[in-house]
Amino acid sequence: MADPIDYADVQGTVLRGYRVDLARHFVLSVTDVAGVGSFISHLIDGSGGLPRITRAAHWTEKPEYFVNIGLTCAGVAKLGLTAAELATFDLAFQRGATSDSSASLVGDVGTSAPANWIGGLADGLAVHIVLNLWVRGDPAILEKVTAQLRTAFKGCLTELSAHDAQALTDNFVHFGYHDNIAQPTVDGAPPRKHAIPDDQPIVPAGEFLLGYENAYGVKPSVTPVQLSTNSSYAAFRILEQDVAGFEQFLTTFAPKAGIDPEMLAAKVCGRWRNGNPLELMPDAPGTTLPMDQLNNFTYVNTDPSKDDTLGLRCAIGSHIRRSNPRNQAVVGTDSTHHRIVRRAMPYGPAYDPTHPDSTPRGLIGYFICGSLSNQFEFLQGQWNLTSAFVKSATGPGGSGDGNAVFNITGEDVFLGVNDPSYSSFTLAVLGPKGQNNKQITGFPRFITTRGGAYCFLPSITGLRYLATRASS
Repeated sequence: MADPIDYADVQGTVLRGYRVDLARHFVLSVTDVAGVGSFISHLIDGSGGLPRITRAAHWTEKPEYFVNIGLTCAGVAKLGLTAAELATFDLAFQRGATSDSSASLVGDVGTSAPANWIGGLADGLAVHIVLNLWVRGDPAILEKVTAQLRTAFKGCLTELSAHDAQALTDNFVHFGYHDNIAQPTVDGAPPRKHAIPDDQPIVPAGEFLLGYENAYGVKPSVTPVQLSTNSSYAAFRILEQDVAGFEQFLTTFAPKAGIDPEMLAAKVCGRWRNGNPLELMPDAPGTTLPMDQLNNFTYVNTDPSKDDTLGLRCAIGSHIRRSNPRNQAVVGTDSTHHRIVRRAMPYGPAYDPTHPDSTPRGLIGYFICGSLSNQFEFLQGQWNLTSAFVKSATGPGGSGDGNAVFNITGEDVFLGVNDPSYSSFTLAVLGPKGQNNKQITGFPRFITTRGGAYCFLPSITGLRYLATRASS
């Protein structure tokens, strides 16, 4: 049995989805270390006219707003951690999101390169804190709490930028898909009010929280010990979506593939835009399935009528299948070892297809994990940017029907670099060695990274320790 989690010691966003309408993310640089220590102390206690940092502990009445805080490697160093202490942290966190190694690994190249990032995020050494404010729905509350925060950190923190997000209707994103369907079930986490059941393995707490056993049977920790238990990591990302370009892609390439544009949209995602998975609704979107069915499926099944080893229903290179291969055979460890929690919301105005425009819009938020190297960077670099991670496997009909390794090409259509000179997406058709497959090639990148930071999300104990150390 897993060690019980002290929810009151965990920052809320790690284990809880807030389901709010508004958000504002502050990118901050430390100018007065002692002042920041005092600022964090007041946030922990909700004193000095400041809101209180939100915990994962149960609330009887849902708050009007939620506050959490992340620190970069440069940030915790600024607050007093030594080089020897920092060397115990996750390697990707030590490098930071703007390092050449990290950028290359996750595809932040070309227009997505850190040198092009907005809001001061291009200078990773100057970004110390990412402060997050989520609000249920009242813009006046957003502005009121923003004013409180700005008044309190003025003089000790420089605001490099602030980035707003606003939920679209019914949990949709700008590309037109119903989102936030598949999240891992974390062992020992608080029960989710809006959980969507599935038959995937429960993920050990240590995949998201330091100090607990992870999928490898190890309890990750850092030095000093006060920062270990109940802390986490997250990749903060601003991802701009070329919605007009994506719609043009569907219009242009669907006829070449001999399918309807909405079927192509479903194939590259793995779900119809209403959220129904292709595994359960392979021919048409239909009416949105009940919540207990939307995420309850696998790709490999001993029942031939339900097996999709070859990706005939849900393309092996689809976004959801790359991000979480479920029980598909993949090189290395299985998907349980590389899950992430997504806490992202749309930003920018809703897209109107009758009046296409180039207004910036996309997703902004955290991708939370216990190891940036083994989860976020692995998932992005190994599964989204390559196709060689799929193991050789035939379906129930044997090799005459094909082999999984021939039925995936290129990079993720959404998160890949996808230069038109080499981009590729495969639609599988029965036949040996993929000889009957259809390939779509020559499409551009649809998501550009506009900013990012690798953050450490300290426990409440850890934040109190950092505040005391900064103030001393």
